[in-house]
Amino acid sequence: MSTKPTPKQLKSILKAEIKATKRVRVSEDAHVKADPAPKLSSKSKGKQRETVASVKTPSNPKLKKDQSQPKANSSSSRPPSAFKLVTGSYEKLLYGLEGSITLGEGDGDRISVNLKPIFIFPAHVSCVKAVSGSPMGGKWLATGSVDEIVKVWDLRRRKEVGGLMQHEGSITELHFPSRSHLISASEDGTMAIFHARDWVVLRVLKGHKGRINSVGIHPSGKVALSVGADKTLRMWDLMRGKGSASTKLGKGACEGLCYVHYRIHASFVEGEKVRWSTNGKLFVVQSRSNLEFFDTNLALLHTITHPSRIQDVKFVQHPETKDEILLVGAEDKKLSVYVVPSETSEAPYVIAEMIGHTNRVKAVDTIEVSLPNQSTTTVVATISSDGKARVYDLAQVPKPVPGSGVGTIGPVGEYDSNGSRLVCLALVDSDGAEEEGSVVGKRKRDENEEEDGPEVLGEELGVQEKELRSGEGGSD
Repeated sequence: MSTKPTPKQLKSILKAEIKATKRVRVSEDAHVKADPAPKLSSKSKGKQRETVASVKTPSNPKLKKDQSQPKANSSSSRPPSAFKLVTGSYEKLLYGLEGSITLGEGDGDRISVNLKPIFIFPAHVSCVKAVSGSPMGGKWLATGSVDEIVKVWDLRRRKEVGGLMQHEGSITELHFPSRSHLISASEDGTMAIFHARDWVVLRVLKGHKGRINSVGIHPSGKVALSVGADKTLRMWDLMRGKGSASTKLGKGACEGLCYVHYRIHASFVEGEKVRWSTNGKLFVVQSRSNLEFFDTNLALLHTITHPSRIQDVKFVQHPETKDEILLVGAEDKKLSVYVVPSETSEAPYVIAEMIGHTNRVKAVDTIEVSLPNQSTTTVVATISSDGKARVYDLAQVPKPVPGSGVGTIGPVGEYDSNGSRLVCLALVDSDGAEEEGSVVGKRKRDENEEEDGPEVLGEELGVQEKELRSGEGGSD
């Protein structure tokens, strides 16, 4: 699937962007006068939201891409040696854990991960539903909640930058497709694309009727998929900021199938998660305990029924064999490891299970890290309703061997939140260099007004969880 525009399309897009920039200049100036604070642009509701949702893009997008590319290459040349694990809970708390890696003595292949809490604090006035960190050495952390607000945090300075009030429904997912953009999805049926330089809304994507359950970003960052309560799968062109295709799940995918298969398939057509493979050649749609694999032509390849209700899925590449792996967290208290064969005619199958949780696995995320011996591996993190975050080494997943049984893999590190109902998870790079011009025109004002500015990200190890929970009902 190629979304690269032709030179003629680029020219027309550029003209449209220049016109749109002139059109919104007056409304943007009015917004600045109404809210001169040097924080994030907090979007009000109603007519003003429609104004700020207008297009505001650089006059030369190609130049911007060329400038950001060297940063991405330099950051990806060597994975970080440490990482941050950030998780949100029903109790409105946001946990920040610093992960450090050591190699065990006498067993060179065995690593140990120490998770040290660096902040614990109530981030929202309601349940924290989504969290995402900017990639490739980025410094931003975004959190979304039932309170309909997307909050942005500066992880390096541990400060709240501000809140984005674009949506009129609970935030369901957040993604940083790059360091310069943030995508949010909501129960109000819309997706918003924010520019991470000044946090202006570049596009509001509409098309779903009802709640958006999940958004999957293609590895290229140019295409996104979304599924929602309207039982449709939609494809979005992120280069132009508009929808490019849509289909009803269970209808087009079932053409040519027998009646019995159609009836079974049609019973779980509301997609709950959608994720692209690491090579971008296929994607999976999850609904209840079912996994449906599609190619880029939206043709159904395989349908797999997992033994229990699925909570989260994540594609990742094996650090040694380079096989495509699908991690499936479910209510069976395990993280199942599926191998996805390169031949699309072969169905994915379970090769290992990551164990240790005593309740359902709620979310999973991965990050590539450097080890003390200069080699690399991929860390897998999970959170559970048992209140614990656990970390696994993906390199321990065995090579696929026909006829071999399903192996079990134990955690190499864990953290106990003492009973918090953990909901969402993100692994963030800890070794990133400072971004140049990340808040152009506002950075100096933020620093000068630090005393009266945003609050600090929690109190570092000085606040006890019992104190944070006192007086909170946690009724979500």
